[in-house]
Amino acid sequence: MPGWAGSCFDGRMPAYVIADVRAVRDQDALVEYRRRNTDAVANHGGRFIVRGGEAELLEGTWDTLRMVVIEFPDTDAARAWWESEEYAPLKQIRRDASDTNIVLVVGAD
Repeated sequence: MPGWAGSCFDGRMPAYVIADVRAVRDQDALVEYRRRNTDAVANHGGRFIVRGGEAELLEGTWDTLRMVVIEFPDTDAARAWWESEEYAPLKQIRRDASDTNIVLVVGAD
């Protein structure tokens, strides 16, 4: 995955996938995506920390519709989910239904 390599991604600390939903084109498709992605995330050792919910902008400009934060045991687990055959069709559903920025970050020890 472009941009997901580097010395800080060594797979030894918790990792977080953060999704920032910018636009929604097909709400029904996203409901199906969320339903199926719940199992895909769990199958790779992940859990949802934030899944929508109210967000309050404290500073700057950030025009988001929905935030999602998924915790994985490490970057290897996060990448395994991202690159899995199980998630591939879900990724396409999400891409067709929304505009979303997604990043992988390493947690603090």
